[in-house]
Amino acid sequence: MADKPGVVITGASGRMGQMLISEVDASDQLELIGAVERAGHDWVGRDLGEAMSRAERGLVVTDDAVAAIAPAQVVIDFTTPDATVAHAELTAQARAVHVIGTTGFSDQHLAKLDAAARHATVVRAGNMSLGVNLLVELTRQVAAALDADYDIEIVEAHHRHKVDAPSGTALMLGEAAAAGRGVLLSEVSDSGRDGITGARKTGDIGFSAIRGGDVVGEHDVMFASEGERIVLRHIATDRRLFARGAVRAAIWGQGKAPGHYNMKDVLGLR
Repeated sequence: MADKPGVVITGASGRMGQMLISEVDASDQLELIGAVERAGHDWVGRDLGEAMSRAERGLVVTDDAVAAIAPAQVVIDFTTPDATVAHAELTAQARAVHVIGTTGFSDQHLAKLDAAARHATVVRAGNMSLGVNLLVELTRQVAAALDADYDIEIVEAHHRHKVDAPSGTALMLGEAAAAGRGVLLSEVSDSGRDGITGARKTGDIGFSAIRGGDVVGEHDVMFASEGERIVLRHIATDRRLFARGAVRAAIWGQGKAPGHYNMKDVLGLR
């Protein structure tokens, strides 16, 4: 391996996995040294280049995450909550930077990631784009400036294959709105409307999820009051922006102290 930090991509066969591989390959500051897939996947045991319908590259896809992660300086992980938590234990042992784009974590999952972050640099974000993280900060500021007469609604749209709702980005926006108002999102979240629900409760932060087609990601934060609405919007048209953000986080994390960071830290928005 050269003197560039070695990167392992988990979930290598997925859409994000393949985009991450391409972005790492394009970087002059990182080197891809490992690609991991789940046991039984048809990529396991194959040359990564051949599996991606490219030229062979001498790197074999493995289901042995322990062996793959041990020599790594970076693990980039857009998989599932359970898999990411398992990988976090390995990255902590390797003292590698763990860049996490996985969403849908429970409180128990997050507690385990916090434990791993005592030993390794963990950069986790529900969305790794610059624009979304600017939107998060704007949402916090607007929520802080407006009182509870302004109802807050977060509407998100994604492709038909997305498995969690609300999206990780929507929850980031909800957390920012709650922080602006000085409350806990868990106490004011409303994402289960159906049937006769009664009038909207003052101070709640509502969520609506749309799933269909190949929508990459759209998020609106609406502040609605009598006579006016303020709408903050972000539309993603190319998933590569998430891969580019993850690579940026991987580079930023080199030499950082163990801890649980997010893209605000990476982008200097704190």
